Amino acid sequence: MKTTEWRQDSEYVALVSDLLAMPEVQKLADYTQHHHSNRLDHSISVSYNSYLIAKKHGLNTRATARAGLLHDLFYYDWRTTKFNLGSHAFIHPRVALRNAEKLTELTPMEKDIILKHMWGATSALPKYRESFIVSLVDDYEAINEFFGPAQLKKFRRWRRISLKQRILNQLEK
Repeated sequence: MKTTEWRQDSEYVALVSDLLAMPEVQKLADYTQHHHSNRLDHSISVSYNSYLIAKKHGLNTRATARAGLLHDLFYYDWRTTKFNLGSHAFIHPRVALRNAEKLTELTPMEKDIILKHMWGATSALPKYRESFIVSLVDDYEAINEFFGPAQLKKFRRWRRISLKQRILNQLEK
């Protein structure tokens, strides 16, 4: 996603502007997320792209946008901070939920979205379709941010060549 695309969507901005104005949310920009992004940009990308999918399917855009923005509301470097109670994948949704509850009132759906956004890496099954959307978009954004534009282009080229080679190998048999 282009980093400013969401700013042109007045409906989306109206849903999240109060949260984006909070220093606690803006502070996320101080933390690297997946090598090529900071946590605030990552959270906005997850929020906005999840919102677009929810809107397309007639789902709860408010809960999706707001919880998507708050899903990684924690203030530590997940690469270096370790917990005795479990992995980062298990712990950080609970930390994010606790932090989000200090900022705003959350609906049961918003709580589920934040708490279960690591579905797949954890066994906590989402209760709502909106929760599945945020979880899947979060995974997608993490991959894009981890690889960065240059590596992603190389990977796609490798995959295309690899597929062509596999087809040629099958034809030779």
